[in-house]
Amino acid sequence: MLSRKVLVASRFLRSARAPHLRYPSPVVQQFRLYADRVVKVPEMAESISEGTLKQWSKQIGDFVEQDEEIATIETDKIDVAVNAPEAGTIKEFLANEEDTVTVGQDLVRLELGGEGGGEKKEKAEATPKEAASKDQPTSSDPEPKKDTPEPKKETPEPKKEESSPPPQKSEPKKPSPPKQESKKDDSKSSSAPTLGNREERRVKMNRMRLRISERLKQSQNTAASLTTFNEVDMSSLMEFRKLYKDEVLKKTGVKLGFMSAFSRACVLAMRDIPAVNASIEGPNGGDTIVYRDYVDISVAVATEKGLVTPVVRNTETMDLVGIEKSIAELGKKARDNKLTIEDMAGGTFTISNGGVFGSLMGTPIINLPQTAVLGLHAIKDKPVAVNGQVVIRPMMYLALTYDHRLLDGREAVQFLVKVKDYIEDPRRMLL
Repeated sequence: MLSRKVLVASRFLRSARAPHLRYPSPVVQQFRLYADRVVKVPEMAESISEGTLKQWSKQIGDFVEQDEEIATIETDKIDVAVNAPEAGTIKEFLANEEDTVTVGQDLVRLELGGEGGGEKKEKAEATPKEAASKDQPTSSDPEPKKDTPEPKKETPEPKKEESSPPPQKSEPKKPSPPKQESKKDDSKSSSAPTLGNREERRVKMNRMRLRISERLKQSQNTAASLTTFNEVDMSSLMEFRKLYKDEVLKKTGVKLGFMSAFSRACVLAMRDIPAVNASIEGPNGGDTIVYRDYVDISVAVATEKGLVTPVVRNTETMDLVGIEKSIAELGKKARDNKLTIEDMAGGTFTISNGGVFGSLMGTPIINLPQTAVLGLHAIKDKPVAVNGQVVIRPMMYLALTYDHRLLDGREAVQFLVKVKDYIEDPRRMLL
């Protein structure tokens, strides 16, 4: 009895000293791997606290890798992607599409662990089984095969009827064309009501469109907007671009356009009229003028969701190639919906090029708190007087909308004339 008690005690001590021998680690590992985790709405920006859950990129039961996109949240400025913090399987959606979600709200429940490859293998193994199951009934049912020859027996009978020559040879059966005409008339009469459809569709505005309308109306209600126009001869700039665009493209990979030239011309004109680059700040509509030594130009880019204005920063330090490269990168990010809050924050002056869509003339709206916006329009060949002779030149209308609270008409007109002079003779930009 004593030796048996000693044996039991020794076994107990061994299990206490080496618990891993009695309780293997895989049990603990499975518990850790398959724990649930709730993914919350991420931080979006200082000024954004909520958004609309636009769509789920995955479905319940799908396996997602770490940092893989799960959902897209639409805000009034950009679209925010929600990524998986860890690899796992989607267990439950805690919000529905088109719901308004706030920062920190529970969004989706993940079951951590697992492997995507295993699921793919299971799916791959399941597909041949399904294919085999589909093939089995076709091979095991001989009865439909017996039924198939029966229609073959029936098919020769109509062939005999069709091959019967006497009814086809009979010529008196000529009222068939009027029957066809009547059918055509019936089809026309049936399709006629469709021309008068008066259907209506109501689609909820997205957050970006709502924000754009809000800001534009705020600009009209706040700024004392006034627009001045001028006409610029584009022949010198077009010749300059034609001479050097291929060389620039080979050396830098940048396509030389007109936006960089207008941006550079505006920067030079602002040196003489700095109020164009200033803004009004303060309570009750503003009581302080802020002058800036730097120029951050907002470039208006049209996207499917609305107009966005990414910012080319420190434009005053760039040459034409650098400005064109920055504009091209921001335009690509805008079309791919990859703009960030930092890409659109700030901006001291805006250039909007409606000419790419064929606009002949228009009055752009100021992008508050900025003071002015320059509108570019389509280039059209027109007869103009040059040195007492009428010649055909490529002409463009320029429109400068400015806040009359800060800019007087004299300053606004002088600024636009300086931009015109720089564009009509690009060599002035080197002086």
